[in-house]
Amino acid sequence: MTTTVAPSRRKPARDAVLMGAVDVARAAAIETADHPEDVAEHVDAVTIDERLVVHRFASGLKGYAGWQWNVVLARAPRARTATICEVTLLPGERALLAPEWLPWAERLRPSDIGPGHVLPFLADDPRLVPGYTPTGDEDEDFVAIEELALARARVLSPEGRLEAANRWYESDRGPATPIAIHSSAPCGDCGFLVPLQGSLGQIFGVCANAWSPEDGRVVSLDHGCGAHSETDAPVPASQWPSPSPVLDEVSIDVEVRRDLAGEGDSVDESSVAETQEAASGTNS
Repeated sequence: MTTTVAPSRRKPARDAVLMGAVDVARAAAIETADHPEDVAEHVDAVTIDERLVVHRFASGLKGYAGWQWNVVLARAPRARTATICEVTLLPGERALLAPEWLPWAERLRPSDIGPGHVLPFLADDPRLVPGYTPTGDEDEDFVAIEELALARARVLSPEGRLEAANRWYESDRGPATPIAIHSSAPCGDCGFLVPLQGSLGQIFGVCANAWSPEDGRVVSLDHGCGAHSETDAPVPASQWPSPSPVLDEVSIDVEVRRDLAGEGDSVDESSVAETQEAASGTNS
C-alpha cells in the first residue's frame, strides 16, 4: 500500500529588497492619492508570497478614518529593484464604514410613510392571503361578501393577524404601560370600547372616548386609563373661602355736594331721605 503525502507549503522567505522599498511604495500611494497629505504614516509590510510584499500606509483622506493604502510590490528573480503591482485603498480593522446596503423597500419604516408615498406591491406578502372567490351561490356569496366584508383581493393571513396582535399588545396600548397599570378598570369593561370583528376582537377594540389619550386607537381589552366610563372620582371641595363682593351693587348711597349749592340755597334734608329710600326700594 502506497501513501501519498502532499508537500507542505513552506512560509515565504522574507525579501529584503521588497521589505525595504518603503519610499517606492509611498511614492506610488501619493501618485494615486494626488496629494501627499492623503498618505499618512507607514503601518507595516507583509509578505504575501514569494517575492511579493504589500506595504500599508494610514489614510489621511477626510471621511476615511481607519482606512489604509495598500501598495503591492513584486520582484523578478535575481532583480534588485521592486516593481509596483497594485495600489488600493482598503478599510482597516477599525475603519469607518457605511452601513450594509439595503433595498429601498427594506429601509423604510412605518413612520417614514407620508403624503404622496406609495409602497411597492408585494405579490407574495406572507401577511396576506387571497380573498373570497365567488362560488355562484347567491346566498353564500352574499353572506361572505356583504356581511363578512370579504370582497377584497387579499385579506389578512394567520401570520398577518399574529404579527399585528403582537405589535399592538407590546406597544403603548397594551397592559404594561404606566397609564394602564394605574387605571382603576380595564378597557374591556368600558362603554366607550368598540369591539373588533373576528379573532382580533377577542383581545382588542377601538377606543371612542374623546377624553381618553387612546381615542381612535386600537387598545387591548386589559389596557386602561383614567377616562373609563364607570369610574367615579369624588369632586374635591374648594379650599378657598367664598369671596365677598368687591363692589356693593345692592345699596346706593346718595350724597349731596353742599359746595355746589348756591349762596342762600338750602338743602332739603327730607327730600334727600326720600331719594335714598326710593333708591333702596329700586334695588331690593
